[in-house]
Amino acid sequence: MKKFKKPLIIAGLVLDVGVTIFLFVISIMILAKVIPAATLNEAITNSRNLPLIHFLLQNPTVYLVGFVIPLFVLLALNVVGLILYVKKTSGVKPAQLDDLSEEQKEALRQELLKDLQGEKKE
Repeated sequence: MKKFKKPLIIAGLVLDVGVTIFLFVISIMILAKVIPAATLNEAITNSRNLPLIHFLLQNPTVYLVGFVIPLFVLLALNVVGLILYVKKTSGVKPAQLDDLSEEQKEALRQELLKDLQGEKKE
């Protein structure tokens, strides 16, 4: 199963990018037809040569449920996934004693001795 994990993740990312781009392109094409038109009926008339755009302009509920909501859901999932990935990969690990230089170790010893002496006085 481990050998299939990486190709599945790559395939999922490619599918995600492809679907997102498709939804963006359809939305931009609809905007390109609606913005120059004075009314929605004029936009529907101008889109007769593009059957999918023509259908979606005539049925805005289908466009909302089939294109707009999935696009927002995909974008939200991508943002959440990115945040989780960044948190996972950039976790701050505590410094190990072997990672410190001799000067840093000596400074740490001195600080600990001061703290211990301060506790003894109280």
